[in-house]
Amino acid sequence: MSSTHFGFQSVDETEKASRVREVFDSVAPKYDLMNDLMSAGLHRVWKRYTTLVANVREGQHVLDIAAGTGDLTRSFARSAGRSGLVVHTDINEAMLRTGRDRLLDEGVVVPSMVCDAEALPFADASFDLVSVAFGLRNMTHKDKAIAEMCRVLKPRGKLLVLEFSKVAKPLEKAYDWYSFKVLPQIGKMVAGDDASYRYLAESIRMHPDQQALKSLMQAQGFGHVDYHNMTGGMVALHVGIKC
Repeated sequence: MSSTHFGFQSVDETEKASRVREVFDSVAPKYDLMNDLMSAGLHRVWKRYTTLVANVREGQHVLDIAAGTGDLTRSFARSAGRSGLVVHTDINEAMLRTGRDRLLDEGVVVPSMVCDAEALPFADASFDLVSVAFGLRNMTHKDKAIAEMCRVLKPRGKLLVLEFSKVAKPLEKAYDWYSFKVLPQIGKMVAGDDASYRYLAESIRMHPDQQALKSLMQAQGFGHVDYHNMTGGMVALHVGIKC
């Protein structure tokens, strides 16, 4: 049997998806509130920049993977308009349900699907844009997921990967202190769950850094890949073009 990482733990590959599901089942009810608290609201700025880079146009087809509570889905849907299609997906049903309800409350009606990014149920060349925000690091086989995203994109289609990344060296000590000391305590006080937020901090450290993720995307079929660091490299937006 092959092993993979779950935070800093080594687990069998077959166990990771269920463990990640447990984490997001736990955090789903307080996910938006915790995002605001953890990032001091910066996640909204990162997502806004992502929508600007996406530049979704009327009539385009967009696949939002690990879309969770639907922040990006909502923006994409408004830009794609009635003649476009935006699909809201997540592998975690609790997160998907939370996002779907929130979107409906805001008058945004899009299809929502429980969807495994490593085996996307869509035809080749179906989408103009694929987006995955803060979800890639939780996937067991990142290479397989990126290859699937490339497959469902149209030629010259765009993949956006918004993810925590390698922070600039002068910020490392302060960032580690916040991630492993402060963040779990916030999770415990607000969501009654420190273990899930400790995992989230660990998963960031195990995720490929900016250059490694760029190389991984290139290896899976993206002819042009660039990345944009934000907040000192705490977060990076990778942009891949299918050639």
